[in-house]
Amino acid sequence: MILTVTPNPALDYTVELESPLDVDTVVRTDDATIDAGGKGINVSQYLRALGTETAASGFLGDPFGRVLAEQLAAEGLEAEFVSVDESTRLNQTILAPEGEYKVNQNGPAVSDDAVDALREHVATVAPPTLVVGGSLPPGMTADDVDALASAGDWATTVDVGGEMLAELEAEYALCKPNREELAAATGSPTESVDECIAAADELRSMGYERVVASLGADGAILVSEDGAVHAEAVDVDVVDTVGAGDSLLAGVLSAFDDGADDATALATGVAVASRVVQVAGTSVPDFGDVPTIRDAVTVTRH
Repeated sequence: MILTVTPNPALDYTVELESPLDVDTVVRTDDATIDAGGKGINVSQYLRALGTETAASGFLGDPFGRVLAEQLAAEGLEAEFVSVDESTRLNQTILAPEGEYKVNQNGPAVSDDAVDALREHVATVAPPTLVVGGSLPPGMTADDVDALASAGDWATTVDVGGEMLAELEAEYALCKPNREELAAATGSPTESVDECIAAADELRSMGYERVVASLGADGAILVSEDGAVHAEAVDVDVVDTVGAGDSLLAGVLSAFDDGADDATALATGVAVASRVVQVAGTSVPDFGDVPTIRDAVTVTRH
């Protein structure tokens, strides 16, 4: 079972516009979605759709937290959150003809007692695999993430910012930066795939057994003690990149949960992400054709 922890979840409000945005001009639309979001929650939603046992946790505060919890319950996703006094975030994405606009709130402050309660919940569940994903709310630090990773006998994956990857000191089974986060964590160049592989190998020396890095149009890489594999991106019509990295991670973890090797796991992640970027928001698409897409992904060993 894979337990995901989203310290700073959000309701994701996505609006798609047919007309460009302009100052002091009202643009109207009927095309809007509200999804329960945050990296860990997204990963759990994708894992569940892929048939992998999962549960979600983190911090929630009303009123948006109540709406988020109701959405997860309606989806049938197992979830238990620690309550906090301030409201959960509302993150906004506007898909306009000229590009994509994002406004993300910082999130509610959490107390030391809330952080302790979260750690106790993780210890009670004692999952084989723990995933900590997304930004940290005010009141939570890198030391608290290390404490979650070290509090029991589970393999911990982190999907956090590059600067925080450099701060974490515990041992981690896997981390999933994007290209920019890989550069921020290591201070190394990441322009080419080979440079990304070198930076990922450097990140491994900082306490990460495996590094999975999403590289946009260049696909993705996975670097472990067995070497590096590179999977090319799938050629699809991209509607929205929200959730792309989370779905890549979910595909990789689901494949590892089934006993896959590095190359197969990475190809699975790229296949899952290729389906997700074809829909707006963080809605979960049909993953029925993922095995077919996976088998067509070009994977090379470096």
